[in-house]
Parts: sequence; C-alpha cells; structure tokens
Amino acid sequence: MIARKRKSNGSETTSGKIPKDDVSSESCLDQPADESVHEVVTFEPSTLPSVHYDPDTTEPISCSLKSLDELLSWKRNEASIFNVSSVPLASRYPPLESCPRRTLVSHDMMGGYLEDRFIQGAEVETPYAFYHWEYIDIFNYFSHQMVTIPPAVWTNAAHRHGVLSIGTFITEWTDGAKTCEAFLADEESYRAAADKLVQISHCNGFDGWLINIENELSETAVNNTGPFLRYLTDQMHERVPGSVVIWYDSVLKDGKLLWQNELNDNNRMFFDACDGFFTNYNWTEQSLEGMKSYAAAQGRFADIYVGVDVFARGKVIGGKYETNKALELIRKYDLSTAIFAPDWVYECHEKADFRQNQDKFWSLLSDFLYIHRPSSNLPFVSSFCQGFGKSLYWRGKVETERSWFNLHAQEIQPLYLSESFGNGGWLRTRGCSEDAWIGGSSLMLEGMIPSGLSDVCARIFSLHVPLAARTFVSFVFKPPVGVKVSLELKTIDGPLCTFDGTEEIASRSVFPEALAESNQLVEQFAQNCGQWASDGWATRCFLLKMIGCSLREVCIRVSRDGGDEDINFNCRIGEIMLLDADNLQAPLQSVEGICVNDVVWQTGVLKGDGHTLKVLLNATLRWQYPTRQVRHFRIHWRHLRGPDPRIPSGPLTLIGRSYSALYRVVELEVPAAPGLIELVVEPVSKEGFSVPEAQWGRQTLSYSQSPSGNPSH
Repeated sequence: MIARKRKSNGSETTSGKIPKDDVSSESCLDQPADESVHEVVTFEPSTLPSVHYDPDTTEPISCSLKSLDELLSWKRNEASIFNVSSVPLASRYPPLESCPRRTLVSHDMMGGYLEDRFIQGAEVETPYAFYHWEYIDIFNYFSHQMVTIPPAVWTNAAHRHGVLSIGTFITEWTDGAKTCEAFLADEESYRAAADKLVQISHCNGFDGWLINIENELSETAVNNTGPFLRYLTDQMHERVPGSVVIWYDSVLKDGKLLWQNELNDNNRMFFDACDGFFTNYNWTEQSLEGMKSYAAAQGRFADIYVGVDVFARGKVIGGKYETNKALELIRKYDLSTAIFAPDWVYECHEKADFRQNQDKFWSLLSDFLYIHRPSSNLPFVSSFCQGFGKSLYWRGKVETERSWFNLHAQEIQPLYLSESFGNGGWLRTRGCSEDAWIGGSSLMLEGMIPSGLSDVCARIFSLHVPLAARTFVSFVFKPPVGVKVSLELKTIDGPLCTFDGTEEIASRSVFPEALAESNQLVEQFAQNCGQWASDGWATRCFLLKMIGCSLREVCIRVSRDGGDEDINFNCRIGEIMLLDADNLQAPLQSVEGICVNDVVWQTGVLKGDGHTLKVLLNATLRWQYPTRQVRHFRIHWRHLRGPDPRIPSGPLTLIGRSYSALYRVVELEVPAAPGLIELVVEPVSKEGFSVPEAQWGRQTLSYSQSPSGNPSH
C-alpha cells in the first residue's frame, strides 16, 4: 500500500535524525543482517511510543512539542527515526545571503499536522500542497503548539528546490508568560532551551526557527531575550550552516506586548540579535518609508520580512486575491516579505478547484517575486510530480489506483506560467493528475497560437546545471494534434558560471536534433530503462556536445504544423532528463544490511468462513544504500511457506514506496502461522534504469504461534 487514509485529527510527535551523508538508516539493534528473522505471533497492544506511531496502525507520524518540559526532556535517542529530512539543501543561484529581496512563506493551515503528519503518505482525495517553490526562499511551518517541528515531507520538498525549512517556537497567553519566565530566568535556563532547539533542528535536518513571543515579559525575562536570541542564532549557525533565526514583531524592549507593524527603536534589540525580523500585518506605506530610512536597518533591508496575511484579517493592505497590492508596495521600498497562510486558496474555496486557485494566486504575485535557480550536477530529472495524484504511475502505467498525498514524492517543479499574446493568443502551463508518466501528475501545456504567429515558447525550468562534454537528453511527452513540439535549451559558458552577485547573464539557445532510434546511445538508454513507450507516450532523445557549459533554462516550443489559422493546442509533458552520456550504465550498489524490527502483530476482521482471523504484520525495515543514487525504493513481499504445504509460493507483490533507507510495513495481511515470507527492497535509480534483482535487498521472516498454540491475548 502506498498511502494510508486517516482522519485529520490525531497524535503529534517529536523527531530524530539520520546523518545526511549516511548510506543507511540507524543501525538495526543487534539483529544480524541478512539472516532470517523469527517472530512468535502474539496479539499484544503495541508498545511503540504513540507520539511517533499512530496508535491504531503503527504508521509513523510527525508533530510538535507542547510544553517547556517536553522541550527540555527531548533526547536524540528517543526521537523518531522517520521524521528526518533525507534530502540535503540544494545549492541555488543566487544564494540566499546575496538576495536583496527575499520571500518567506509561513504555512498556517487549520492547526497544522493534518494529512502531512503521515510520513509515508496518506490517502486524500483533494490535499493541499505547495509547488511554486521557485518564487520563495524560506518555508516556515507554523502552528500554535509551543515547538512546531516541520514534518519531514515539507523539509524534503523545500530542500529539493534550494529553499530553507524552518520551524516555529511560540509562547502565548498566560501559559506562555509562565513558560517565558521559566526559560528566560537566567543564562543557564535560556541556554538550555536554546540548546534543545538547536539539537532538534540538527537532528531533524531543518534550517532554523521563527521565534514568536506573544505574551508580556517581566524585566528579567525581556533582558534575557536578546542574549537568548543571540546565543540561539550563533549555535544554529555553528551546527546547521546556512540556518536562520527570525523574530516576530510582538513584545517591546520593555516587555510589553504591543505589535509595532514595523522595525523601530522599541523592537530593534531583537532584530540586532538574530537573522531577521517578521513584521505584524497592519503596516502602512508610512511604516515602509520609516523602515527604509531607519538607521538600524541600513545594510539589512533583506532581513526585514514585511508580513502579509493572505486572509486579510484586521486593517491590512491587500490580502486574498489582492495580495499583489501589498507586495507591490513592499518591493517599492526594497524590503523582503513574509506571506502568511497562502493556504487561503484551499481553505476558503472549493477543494476541487485548488490547483486552479493556487496557480491564479501565485500568478498575480509573480511580478513581485524573484525566481531562484536550483543548482545541481547531472543527472537532472523531473517528471513534474507535485506530490499527490489520483493514481500513482510508473512509466505511463498505473502502479497504484487510488488518490494519494506524499510530498516526499514531489520532484523538481517547473515554472507555472500564464501568458497572453496579440490577437487573442495565450499559453498556460499547469499540473494535471488525469495522466502521468511517473508519480501523480504531468505538465500540461495549453493555449492558442493566433493567426500570424508561427509558434509560442514556454520556459518550464530555470536552473543552474553544469553539463558534461556529452550530455544525453530524454524528453517524454504525448504528441499533440496539429502542432509540433520541440526543446529549446539555454546555456552559458563555464567562466560565467559564478555565484557572485545577482545580475542576469546572457545565454545562448540550443535547438537539439532528435537522435534516431537506431542510435547506439538511444538503444543503450532504452535497454537500461526496460520499457520504451507506453499508452501514447513518446520519447525523444538528444545529444548535446558542449564543453564547459551550464544549462540555465529549459523551454518547450510549440509551433504550428502548417496553415496560418488560429490553432488551439494542448500537450502533455511526462518527463525531462539530462544525463552524462558517458555514464549511462553507471554501476549501482546492492542493497545491504536489510533488517526487520519493531514488529507488531494485529488481527483483522473475520474472514468469510467465520472462523479464521486475518493476521496483520506491522514492522520497520531498514537497510544500507546510498540514497542519493535513487529516486525511491519499491518495497515488495511474497509468501514462501504457510501452514498448508499444498499452497505454492506466491508472486512478489508491491507494498509501497520509500524515499529513504527505511520503511514501515503497515497492516500487511499474511497467511496464518506458521509461515515464512520474504520482504524485498528494490532500488529505483534516479534515471529510472532497471536494477538487476541480484542487487535487491531480501530478508526472510518466519513466524509461529505462541507456545500455548493460541496467538490471542
């Protein structure tokens, strides 16, 4: 099973970390690797901590810490091994520190920890997801729990696009004041709290904190707040390079709670002690003018994030579909912005229209946002999957037929655009779940080429990818009727590939010619993939010969196929991939050290004969493998032997996908005891090349009844 369907309310958890460069999950206790595991079936209640595992199903979940006691008692060895970012923060152009105007998004949605708390995904018909990553620099996961730890699914999606992911530390009301008096009582106390925040961020793999103190502070507490912020910021920078600590406009230097809606002398001390200042939302243009001329802000305009509440609560400028009015003013004064609760497009509108409304919202803001380029080495691969869909696809075939949501599966996102031309011409790109090549969605290009115009061009990626001397390009699409589709790649020379400054660099366009199917590279590529075309999908391959160049943009050009009349078109794009042509058969390692632990047995409902209970296996698989080489892992199982020797071994059956080197098997129905099953881990390379079964990981699990002969309680 790929996803679990769950009610939106539920438990919350703390979390743990696997070192980002490790090839495996944490070590598997004392179990010998690759040896058969034996279990005695007992239907006892799960002893797994309910803060990390759903009490009903044992599937891994993520959430917050609710009190100062929980924060101070947090221990790395008790943290969840699942709620950990497995995607390193991608490099980007320009780097965050050189951006003169930044964009922060604060995700505040219905209390947080909804379907996104299920780390291995959930079955959701119409989920909320964010996919306009190219426009933003920092993603903040917000809730009103004291320590809001971003679910790993969000951090992975952000990191894949070069975006920081930060949590929230918040205190409010009377209880918040008591908390502050405790942890801000003296240096020892505030350092203890800060140390735990640093450890949690480092352990879970996210990039900092929004500090939101929304209660009054005593003289002692407020005098210790600046040193607390400075200590926290310094420690974060040391333990998590590139991290940020941002202060929310709330209390003043005298401890009073009075939102200023600007940076001024009353709150400057907090700004001076950390990386940034997030203003309250009721500012005016005079507030912006004041900050622009404020002496303490000089040289740090990018660190002032002017808050914009998309819900437009209170006396604010813009909001809702007029949020662009607020951004226009903010950018007029060269300040950064913090967009609060853009999930308004989901909460306050028809869920079925979510994609349309989200694309409209961000399109209205696009003139005031600044695209950054994710930077990576080859291979570059994207199937445009947004992290949810109506079915899960692999190479054009449905692998799992049901709605699902899992941001771990989100791939590098394209630029979603909407343009108009003269004479009624137009062009739009959007995600579509009706069909896909890999994952849950494809990219739709649709529009109208007006009479007198020969073609239109959509820029779908803005990147920084150094190319090999020979770069192999694969382009998967469904050929449209009445128009021709071609690739246009924009490159720059190596000496220009610097990250100093933010100025644009002139590029040159390359229009590659498709290789014949008989070309040796194409044949080799097709053999590695194991499947060439499927259900109307076509694959075109190209070879770029360019020494010392980097890819800057990927464009798709749609041109009329004869005639001069107005022509409507729609074209579905499935995948774009760029590979080093001299490494199309790079050897892949074998999955090693696979082991099984945290086994929980459950019974299901009575079967049709009215006597036999279903036996459900829940277990954690861990293994060793360099995860940066893979797109994901497929987890399979098969029955080898059961109580009836006349029943032959069964075929391999897919259980689900994993995006790191561990997976929780949940509610897997197995034959009654005694039995023997095999659990199999299949790596899927980033390129999608078939991995020989000899390199898959395998672990057998035998199980028997308890000595009493009755596996019940």
